[in-house]
Amino acid sequence: MIAATQLRAGNAGSARGAASLVAEAVATTKAVLAAHEAAEAAGEIVVRADSAFYSRTVIAACRRARVRFSITVRIDAEVRRAIATIPDDAWMEIQYPQPVWDDEQQRFISRAHIAEIAYTAFEGRRDETTARLIVRRVPDLNKTAVDAQGELFTVWRYHAAFTDSPFILVQAEAQHRGHAIIEQVFAALIDGPLAHLPSGRFNANNAWLACIAIAHNLTRAAGVLAGRPHATARAATIRRHLINIASRITRHARAITIHLPENWPWQHNWRRLFAIAHAPPA
Repeated sequence: MIAATQLRAGNAGSARGAASLVAEAVATTKAVLAAHEAAEAAGEIVVRADSAFYSRTVIAACRRARVRFSITVRIDAEVRRAIATIPDDAWMEIQYPQPVWDDEQQRFISRAHIAEIAYTAFEGRRDETTARLIVRRVPDLNKTAVDAQGELFTVWRYHAAFTDSPFILVQAEAQHRGHAIIEQVFAALIDGPLAHLPSGRFNANNAWLACIAIAHNLTRAAGVLAGRPHATARAATIRRHLINIASRITRHARAITIHLPENWPWQHNWRRLFAIAHAPPA
Protein backbone atom coordinates (compact mmCIF):
# COMPACT_ATOMS: atom_id res chain seq x y z
CA MET A 1 0.00 0.00 0.00
CA ILE A 2 1.10 3.57 -0.66
CA ALA A 3 1.18 5.66 2.52
CA ALA A 4 2.50 8.94 1.07
CA THR A 5 3.42 10.54 -2.24
CA GLN A 6 5.48 13.56 -3.13
CA LEU A 7 6.02 15.37 -6.43
CA ARG A 8 9.09 17.59 -6.81
CA ALA A 9 9.60 20.25 -9.44
CA GLY A 10 12.54 20.08 -11.78
CA ASN A 11 15.30 17.48 -11.86
CA ALA A 12 15.21 16.75 -8.13
CA GLY A 13 17.18 13.99 -6.46
CA SER A 14 15.57 11.35 -4.27
CA ALA A 15 16.92 12.96 -1.08
CA ARG A 16 15.10 16.24 -1.68
CA GLY A 17 12.11 16.41 0.66
CA ALA A 18 12.76 12.85 1.87
CA ALA A 19 12.42 13.72 5.57
CA SER A 20 8.94 15.21 5.14
CA LEU A 21 7.92 12.23 2.99
CA VAL A 22 9.05 9.83 5.71
CA ALA A 23 7.22 11.81 8.40
CA GLU A 24 4.00 11.81 6.36
CA ALA A 25 4.22 8.08 5.61
CA VAL A 26 4.84 7.21 9.26
CA ALA A 27 1.97 9.43 10.44
CA THR A 28 -0.39 7.78 7.94
CA THR A 29 0.75 4.30 9.00
CA LYS A 30 0.17 5.07 12.66
CA ALA A 31 -3.25 6.56 11.92
CA VAL A 32 -4.31 3.44 10.01
CA LEU A 33 -3.10 1.16 12.79
CA ALA A 34 -4.86 3.27 15.43
CA ALA A 35 -8.10 3.21 13.44
CA HIS A 36 -7.99 -0.58 13.41
CA GLU A 37 -6.86 -0.78 17.04
CA ALA A 38 -3.82 -2.72 15.85
CA ALA A 39 -1.02 -0.42 17.00
CA GLU A 40 0.19 -2.77 19.74
CA ALA A 41 -0.27 -5.93 17.67
CA ALA A 42 1.64 -4.43 14.74
CA GLY A 43 4.95 -4.40 16.60
CA GLU A 44 7.83 -2.28 15.37
CA ILE A 45 7.48 0.16 12.48
CA VAL A 46 10.67 0.13 10.38
CA VAL A 47 11.47 2.69 7.69
CA ARG A 48 13.47 0.85 5.02
CA ALA A 49 15.12 2.83 2.22
CA ASP A 50 17.96 2.77 -0.27
CA SER A 51 21.14 4.84 -0.16
CA ALA A 52 19.49 7.93 -1.68
CA PHE A 53 17.68 8.39 1.65
CA TYR A 54 20.80 8.03 3.80
CA SER A 55 20.91 11.48 5.37
CA ARG A 56 20.82 13.16 8.77
CA THR A 57 17.38 14.64 8.14
CA VAL A 58 15.78 11.28 7.31
CA ILE A 59 17.23 9.53 10.35
CA ALA A 60 16.26 12.49 12.55
CA ALA A 61 12.70 12.26 11.17
CA CYS A 62 12.59 8.57 12.12
CA ARG A 63 13.83 9.33 15.62
CA ARG A 64 11.25 12.11 16.09
CA ALA A 65 8.49 9.77 14.96
CA ARG A 66 9.78 7.05 17.33
CA VAL A 67 10.16 4.44 14.60
CA ARG A 68 13.07 2.24 13.57
CA PHE A 69 15.14 2.83 10.45
CA SER A 70 17.07 0.57 8.08
CA ILE A 71 18.80 2.52 5.32
CA THR A 72 21.36 1.41 2.76
CA VAL A 73 24.72 3.12 3.18
CA ARG A 74 27.01 4.23 0.37
CA ILE A 75 30.34 2.40 0.60
CA ASP A 76 32.68 5.36 1.00
CA ALA A 77 36.13 5.52 2.60
CA GLU A 78 34.73 5.93 6.12
CA VAL A 79 32.43 2.94 5.80
CA ARG A 80 35.24 0.85 4.30
CA ARG A 81 37.42 1.62 7.32
CA ALA A 82 34.63 0.44 9.61
CA ILE A 83 34.15 -2.75 7.58
CA ALA A 84 37.89 -3.45 7.74
CA THR A 85 37.66 -3.66 11.55
CA ILE A 86 35.22 -6.58 11.43
CA PRO A 87 37.04 -9.76 12.59
CA ASP A 88 37.23 -12.65 10.14
CA ASP A 89 35.40 -14.96 12.56
CA ALA A 90 32.47 -12.51 12.82
CA TRP A 91 31.24 -13.25 9.29
CA MET A 92 28.25 -15.60 9.04
CA GLU A 93 27.29 -17.42 5.86
CA ILE A 94 23.68 -17.18 4.70
CA GLN A 95 21.81 -18.67 1.78
CA TYR A 96 19.00 -16.87 -0.02
CA PRO A 97 15.68 -18.74 -0.34
CA GLN A 98 15.71 -17.64 -3.98
CA PRO A 99 18.78 -16.53 -6.00
CA VAL A 100 19.19 -12.76 -6.29
CA TRP A 101 20.25 -11.21 -9.60
CA ASP A 102 23.36 -8.99 -9.40
CA ASP A 103 23.39 -6.36 -12.15
CA GLU A 104 27.07 -5.50 -11.73
CA GLN A 105 28.29 -9.07 -12.01
CA GLN A 106 25.50 -10.19 -14.36
CA ARG A 107 24.84 -13.37 -12.41
CA PHE A 108 22.56 -14.88 -9.80
CA ILE A 109 23.79 -14.92 -6.21
CA SER A 110 22.55 -17.54 -3.76
CA ARG A 111 25.12 -17.31 -0.96
CA ALA A 112 26.69 -14.45 0.97
CA HIS A 113 28.33 -13.56 4.28
CA ILE A 114 26.93 -11.08 6.78
CA ALA A 115 28.34 -9.36 9.87
CA GLU A 116 27.68 -6.27 11.94
CA ILE A 117 29.56 -3.61 13.86
CA ALA A 118 28.67 -0.51 15.84
CA TYR A 119 28.97 2.60 13.69
CA THR A 120 28.54 6.33 14.30
CA ALA A 121 27.11 8.17 11.32
CA PHE A 122 27.63 11.91 10.75
CA GLU A 123 30.29 11.91 13.47
CA GLY A 124 31.18 15.28 14.92
CA ARG A 125 27.90 16.88 13.96
CA ARG A 126 25.03 17.88 16.18
CA ASP A 127 22.81 14.99 15.15
CA GLU A 128 25.41 12.22 14.97
CA THR A 129 23.81 8.79 15.38
CA THR A 130 25.29 5.54 16.66
CA ALA A 131 23.58 2.35 15.55
CA ARG A 132 24.31 -0.97 13.84
CA LEU A 133 26.16 -1.23 10.54
CA ILE A 134 25.02 -4.50 8.96
CA VAL A 135 27.31 -5.60 6.15
CA ARG A 136 26.73 -8.21 3.46
CA ARG A 137 29.57 -9.39 1.24
CA VAL A 138 29.60 -11.54 -1.91
CA PRO A 139 32.59 -12.68 -3.98
CA ASP A 140 33.35 -10.38 -6.90
CA LEU A 141 34.14 -12.91 -9.62
CA ASN A 142 35.16 -10.14 -11.99
CA LYS A 143 38.06 -9.12 -9.70
CA THR A 144 38.99 -12.36 -7.92
CA ALA A 145 42.57 -13.09 -8.98
CA VAL A 146 45.85 -14.80 -8.20
CA ASP A 147 48.38 -13.13 -5.90
CA ALA A 148 52.16 -13.02 -6.25
CA GLN A 149 52.55 -16.49 -4.71
CA GLY A 150 50.10 -18.05 -7.14
CA GLU A 151 47.34 -18.47 -4.57
CA LEU A 152 43.76 -17.59 -5.39
CA PHE A 153 42.31 -14.87 -3.16
CA THR A 154 38.77 -13.58 -3.07
CA VAL A 155 37.85 -9.97 -3.70
CA TRP A 156 34.60 -9.06 -1.96
CA ARG A 157 31.83 -6.69 -2.88
CA TYR A 158 30.15 -5.08 0.13
CA HIS A 159 26.62 -3.86 0.77
CA ALA A 160 25.91 -2.07 4.04
CA ALA A 161 22.81 -0.94 5.91
CA PHE A 162 22.65 1.46 8.84
CA THR A 163 19.90 0.43 11.24
CA ASP A 164 18.68 0.54 14.82
CA SER A 165 16.64 -2.63 14.30
CA PRO A 166 16.16 -4.63 17.51
CA PHE A 167 16.13 -7.94 15.65
CA ILE A 168 19.00 -10.40 15.45
CA LEU A 169 21.50 -10.08 12.62
CA VAL A 170 19.99 -12.63 10.24
CA GLN A 171 16.48 -11.20 10.65
CA ALA A 172 17.55 -7.57 10.40
CA GLU A 173 19.58 -8.21 7.22
CA ALA A 174 16.78 -10.15 5.54
CA GLN A 175 14.21 -7.51 6.49
CA HIS A 176 16.35 -4.76 5.01
CA ARG A 177 16.64 -6.59 1.68
CA GLY A 178 12.85 -6.56 1.57
CA HIS A 179 12.86 -2.81 0.87
CA ALA A 180 13.32 -3.68 -2.81
CA ILE A 181 9.61 -4.58 -2.96
CA ILE A 182 8.95 -0.92 -3.71
CA GLU A 183 10.43 -1.55 -7.17
CA GLN A 184 7.50 -3.88 -7.87
CA VAL A 185 5.10 -1.07 -6.95
CA PHE A 186 6.93 1.31 -9.28
CA ALA A 187 6.72 -1.24 -12.09
CA ALA A 188 2.98 -1.69 -11.54
CA LEU A 189 2.37 2.07 -11.56
CA ILE A 190 4.51 2.68 -14.64
CA ASP A 191 2.56 -0.08 -16.37
CA GLY A 192 -0.64 1.79 -15.50
CA PRO A 193 -1.54 5.33 -14.46
CA LEU A 194 2.00 6.74 -14.30
CA ALA A 195 2.27 6.19 -18.05
CA HIS A 196 0.04 9.28 -18.48
CA LEU A 197 2.56 11.65 -16.84
CA PRO A 198 3.67 14.34 -17.31
CA SER A 199 0.90 16.65 -18.40
CA GLY A 200 3.10 19.74 -18.47
CA ARG A 201 1.38 21.32 -15.45
CA PHE A 202 2.79 20.73 -11.97
CA ASN A 203 -0.52 21.06 -10.10
CA ALA A 204 -2.28 18.71 -12.51
CA ASN A 205 0.48 16.12 -12.13
CA ASN A 206 0.38 16.49 -8.34
CA ALA A 207 -3.37 15.85 -8.28
CA TRP A 208 -2.94 12.93 -10.67
CA LEU A 209 -0.27 11.45 -8.38
CA ALA A 210 -2.65 11.59 -5.41
CA CYS A 211 -5.33 9.85 -7.48
CA ILE A 212 -2.78 7.21 -8.51
CA ALA A 213 -2.08 6.40 -4.85
CA ILE A 214 -5.78 6.15 -4.05
CA ALA A 215 -6.48 3.93 -7.06
CA HIS A 216 -3.51 1.69 -6.26
CA ASN A 217 -4.61 1.19 -2.65
CA LEU A 218 -8.19 0.45 -3.68
CA THR A 219 -6.98 -2.03 -6.29
CA ARG A 220 -4.79 -3.84 -3.77
CA ALA A 221 -7.65 -3.92 -1.24
CA ALA A 222 -9.98 -5.33 -3.90
CA GLY A 223 -7.48 -8.07 -4.68
CA VAL A 224 -7.20 -9.06 -1.02
CA LEU A 225 -10.98 -9.11 -0.55
CA ALA A 226 -11.48 -11.16 -3.72
CA GLY A 227 -9.47 -14.07 -2.38
CA ARG A 228 -6.04 -15.65 -2.24
CA PRO A 229 -5.29 -15.84 -6.01
CA HIS A 230 -5.66 -12.07 -6.35
CA ALA A 231 -4.20 -11.08 -2.98
CA THR A 232 -0.67 -11.23 -4.40
CA ALA A 233 -1.50 -10.66 -8.07
CA ARG A 234 -0.13 -7.74 -10.04
CA ALA A 235 -2.33 -4.66 -10.32
CA ALA A 236 -2.72 -5.23 -14.07
CA THR A 237 -4.01 -8.74 -13.38
CA ILE A 238 -6.58 -7.46 -10.87
CA ARG A 239 -7.78 -4.85 -13.35
CA ARG A 240 -8.08 -7.46 -16.09
CA HIS A 241 -9.83 -10.08 -13.96
CA LEU A 242 -12.06 -8.03 -11.65
CA ILE A 243 -12.40 -4.44 -12.91
CA ASN A 244 -12.21 -4.16 -16.69
CA ILE A 245 -14.80 -6.82 -17.42
CA ALA A 246 -17.47 -7.01 -20.08
CA SER A 247 -20.98 -6.73 -18.64
CA ARG A 248 -24.44 -5.43 -19.46
CA ILE A 249 -26.64 -3.37 -17.15
CA THR A 250 -30.40 -3.60 -17.37
CA ARG A 251 -33.11 -1.82 -15.41
CA HIS A 252 -36.46 -3.23 -14.41
CA ALA A 253 -38.59 -0.85 -12.38
CA ARG A 254 -36.16 0.32 -9.69
CA ALA A 255 -33.98 -2.77 -9.83
CA ILE A 256 -30.60 -2.71 -11.56
CA THR A 257 -29.24 -6.01 -12.87
CA ILE A 258 -25.65 -6.58 -13.98
CA HIS A 259 -25.28 -9.36 -16.54
CA LEU A 260 -21.76 -10.75 -16.33
CA PRO A 261 -20.04 -13.16 -18.76
CA GLU A 262 -21.12 -16.78 -18.69
CA ASN A 263 -18.55 -19.42 -17.59
CA TRP A 264 -16.35 -16.63 -16.31
CA PRO A 265 -13.35 -18.19 -14.49
CA TRP A 266 -13.17 -15.45 -11.84
CA GLN A 267 -16.86 -15.10 -11.10
CA HIS A 268 -16.55 -16.50 -7.57
CA ASN A 269 -13.76 -14.07 -6.71
CA TRP A 270 -15.77 -11.16 -8.11
CA ARG A 271 -18.91 -12.22 -6.22
CA ARG A 272 -16.90 -12.48 -2.99
CA LEU A 273 -15.57 -8.97 -3.51
CA PHE A 274 -19.03 -7.63 -4.36
CA ALA A 275 -20.63 -9.30 -1.32
CA ILE A 276 -18.05 -7.75 1.02
CA ALA A 277 -18.11 -4.28 -0.54
CA HIS A 278 -21.90 -4.12 -0.97
CA ALA A 279 -24.14 -5.75 1.57
CA PRO A 280 -27.26 -7.38 0.07
CA PRO A 281 -30.38 -5.19 0.05
CA ALA A 282 -32.75 -5.39 2.97
